[in-house]
Amino acid sequence: MTSNSKRYNDLNTYLRSLFACRVQKIYIDAGLSCPNRDGTISTGGCIYCNANGSGTGAHRPGLSITEQVRTVQRHMARRYKAKKFIAYFQSFSNTYAPVKHLKTLYDDALAVEDVVGLFIGTRPDCVDEPVLELLHHYNENYLVWIEYGLQSAHDATLARINRGHDFKCFEKAVDMAKRRDIKVCAHVILGLPNETKQQMLETARIVSGMDIDGIKFHHLSVLKGTALEQLYKSGSYHCLEQKEYIDIVCDFLELLPEEMIIQRLTGDPHEDELTAPPWSRRKSETLGLITRTLAARDSWQGKNYQSTDKRKVTSTENDE
Repeated sequence: MTSNSKRYNDLNTYLRSLFACRVQKIYIDAGLSCPNRDGTISTGGCIYCNANGSGTGAHRPGLSITEQVRTVQRHMARRYKAKKFIAYFQSFSNTYAPVKHLKTLYDDALAVEDVVGLFIGTRPDCVDEPVLELLHHYNENYLVWIEYGLQSAHDATLARINRGHDFKCFEKAVDMAKRRDIKVCAHVILGLPNETKQQMLETARIVSGMDIDGIKFHHLSVLKGTALEQLYKSGSYHCLEQKEYIDIVCDFLELLPEEMIIQRLTGDPHEDELTAPPWSRRKSETLGLITRTLAARDSWQGKNYQSTDKRKVTSTENDE
């Protein structure tokens, strides 16, 4: 079992081990776009994504990167007694711009006092050699992670949600980052349309066999103004129940290596954007139930992990 009393290797403990203090992430909206929305791939985006791209919307009022960081930094210092901060570029695809522009954005965030790291959320089809070389450069003085939206390892599911790339693209992006010693976090969504529990746990086995440093879990929330909302209202999509989600997360954790960092266990949609499920509003309750379920099972992250199964999977032949 992990040394963590939470029975999984959580992000806060990992950051404290590196910096010997409370470290908080600051969510940044850089005003960037996405090839799945600007017409390069599609104009509709993924079926679950709305106009904010899972972000704060802070860029629209004209707040600079520095202003965003400093404003949140003061709040985090008061609320959590945080001493150090991670600049997390969250909204849309944060490598989807010319390298010169990206460098300006990243530099502005890192120039703020006590910012010790750079976490970049993006798509696996939005990285290339120059972008990763830039991130590698920051590795010398900062903690750098790149966060790729995988969502599922099954190509049929990725097509169904209008993701715009396949699993092989994700594999390539992971390899490109790891060759430069950049830490990689994979985002996975549980409860995607028509995906079975067996398929979700197959994603766990595939991810556990890759050179990935961390993972984020999200449950699929139905947001207003999305294609998914139309499916939900027509009765063509049904959300996972809270207990279903908790059981799948616990099963998923058991299949991951103990050293993988669990960056988050559930999504946190904005209250005014949410259509369903209602339990999405009860994040603390869901986290507590995950902890209690692991304890009741006498289980932990890595309990059923099989290192002999490590492999790279380039296709998912059991897909539809």
